[in-house]
Amino acid sequence: MRSVHAQMRFTLIRRIAVLALIIFAAAGLSAWPANAEETPDSSPAKFVGTASCARCHAPEAERWKKSHHAKAMQAATPATVLGDFANATLTHHGVVTTFSGAKDKFMVRTEGPDGAPHDYEIAYTFGVHPLQQYLIAFPGGRYQALGIAWDSRPKAQGGQRWLPLYPDQTLKAGERLHWTGVDQTWNYQCANCHSTNLQKNYDLSTNSYATSWADVDVACEACHGPGSRHVAWAKAHAASPSGDMGLVVRLAPADHAQWRMNAATGTAERGGPLASQTAAAQEIDVCSGCHARRKAIAKNPLPGAPFLNSYLPALLEPGLYHADGQIDGEVFEYGSFLQSRMHRAGVACSNCHEPHGGGLRAEGNALCGQCHLSAKFDAAEHHHHQGGGAGAQCVNCHMPPKTYMVVDERRDHGIRVPRPDLAVAIGAPDACTQCHADKTPDWAAQKLAVWHPNGRQTQPHFGLALHAGQTGAANAESLLDALILDRSQPAIARASALPLLPPFATPASQAAIEAAIADPDPLVRAAAPRALPAAPARAMVQAMAPLLGDSVRAVRIEAARALAGADQQMMTPEQQTAFAAAYLELFDAEMLDADRPEAHLNLGLLETRMRRPAAAEEQYRTALRLDPNFIPALVNLADLDRMRGRDEQGAELIRKALTIEPNNADIRHSLGLLLVRRRNYAEALPELRKASELAPGNARYAYVYAIALNSIGAREPAMELLEQTHKRHPSDRDVLLALVSLARESGDLATALTHARELSALYPTDIQLRMLILDLEKRQAR
Repeated sequence: MRSVHAQMRFTLIRRIAVLALIIFAAAGLSAWPANAEETPDSSPAKFVGTASCARCHAPEAERWKKSHHAKAMQAATPATVLGDFANATLTHHGVVTTFSGAKDKFMVRTEGPDGAPHDYEIAYTFGVHPLQQYLIAFPGGRYQALGIAWDSRPKAQGGQRWLPLYPDQTLKAGERLHWTGVDQTWNYQCANCHSTNLQKNYDLSTNSYATSWADVDVACEACHGPGSRHVAWAKAHAASPSGDMGLVVRLAPADHAQWRMNAATGTAERGGPLASQTAAAQEIDVCSGCHARRKAIAKNPLPGAPFLNSYLPALLEPGLYHADGQIDGEVFEYGSFLQSRMHRAGVACSNCHEPHGGGLRAEGNALCGQCHLSAKFDAAEHHHHQGGGAGAQCVNCHMPPKTYMVVDERRDHGIRVPRPDLAVAIGAPDACTQCHADKTPDWAAQKLAVWHPNGRQTQPHFGLALHAGQTGAANAESLLDALILDRSQPAIARASALPLLPPFATPASQAAIEAAIADPDPLVRAAAPRALPAAPARAMVQAMAPLLGDSVRAVRIEAARALAGADQQMMTPEQQTAFAAAYLELFDAEMLDADRPEAHLNLGLLETRMRRPAAAEEQYRTALRLDPNFIPALVNLADLDRMRGRDEQGAELIRKALTIEPNNADIRHSLGLLLVRRRNYAEALPELRKASELAPGNARYAYVYAIALNSIGAREPAMELLEQTHKRHPSDRDVLLALVSLARESGDLATALTHARELSALYPTDIQLRMLILDLEKRQAR
């Protein structure tokens, strides 16, 4: 398990089965039927349904009917169910599942929440290709997604079969990922992006849902907003398409810009009015509502609203992205596309995807040929592969795929140049050796260097800085600072550098943090508060405080999160008022996910920092009411007991957590520290050792265990462990200080001096370190 803070920073959508959500302005309007009954212009906009839209927009509606959006979710009928329900059987890890049907009823018999087999009726289909999932109604208004899906690909491609979505895992009833568990509840995980005007309607007091929607699928108003005022406008002004046409969000065509081919580069450049750039940005904001790994921070956001006023996106974090920005986890398209040169050039989703049917604008390399001169790029001189073969296909080099959910292949929308040199340097994936599996990244890097001697491999890449920060490299601070300050780099990469900075930050980083606070890109400003230490100094609080009143909601709530633990006396009265307002926004944003224990964990952490232990305990206990086995809430509640002098109660919670996850390093470490506080060193040491072994990349756990070893007289193994940890984390201050201290105590002044000089190189302005070095040098000279 990842650390509590890292794991719980986001509560995120796990499963979206639709294609790119692409928006285009409505086509020409015809006269509205005389028998239409719609709301007048002045009334609040309401959802009118797809049928109302189709009356005037028949061509668009026909294309939409064939799209994945139209089939994102459907009532289970013989026309919509693709799977084999003719008494088909699948056995997976000892669990037998049988599919049967009669007339319009589709049944599955499988293991239920109690571990025993039960019969369930399929209520809805979910998605269509390459997989179709199935939803089953449960008490409390829940719908659960069955863990076995129908592989809807042709049989020749390996499809037309029942497929377990977690083929390598044995999921038991009661576990979060079991199909009856909290991580498979449609109302939270999937519903918002598979239906139109989804209202979750969750009741925390009863832990139940009354979820509703306007259209069961992703229909017109999911993208264009509620249409009643537009319908009223159409009745009165069908022949004069001006103004907003009664639309809540009028989406202008993003391709009305004048794209001109640059003959020298072979790449088209966007011209035309500034409005075309705005239209492209608005379109991306609409699509990204569902095509991003993100947390909602506003209730019922309108399509086309600025993305960061409605959502807080995941950054380029390990487990989600590789250090160079390539996709790793299930992150969808937004975070990748923000990294691309296409995004910077003004390309929008609909430049590549037809908006209503969802298909591509052109097939094969012709799609890229819209903007990249085929004579230059679709040529052997560029790709150095046989024409027409797999190696000559633009997407295979520039949008390498990754497979999710066993068979769902998705392409990386970073649209990046292959960099096998980064594979050599930081272990990033390599598009070249994905095809040439018998070759090495070094081989590929050498080939590209010959083919393109002045290529991208000659330029620095933000992945080097992010990798340095993630691995604790000695030069991490300087690389991260430089990335944050470099506005030529993608904003999401610069934003991703900020949370990595605190372990390495010295006064030298203050300029980078202050620049991030004032950055014109709100994504960077929203990440700036994450660069603050747990207890920021007054100067940094004052520097960060203006973000509490930022025009963008994501910035305000992240500033409030970071300043929640700061001494309020460090703020002016006006700043305290701004903090109170932003904190309420933060609280409301977390409560949008009140059905998830993670939200209450986040609130408990905030209340702890605000020094409100009773409110923190209430939030942690609410999390445990929703999920009694939620480890982070157990561990943090135990830590709260520690702060309140109730270690006995905390010990019970820690031991309960240990029975749930005996191989959880965080729990072992917490138990070890608790035993140390109780002076039970004999039992504490094995727990601290186990934590260090279970999480070998965690420098803190290794450091604490080494100090414990030294405390019982085992100085040599303590030094050995610290040296090993130092090699993995060369800039960890605590590890270096421990090495200096232990070496000096043992009389090994040469080793102490070596590590003291390493520390001084990391913190050149630290006068105490200089004095330490002088003292060691004098002692060594005697």
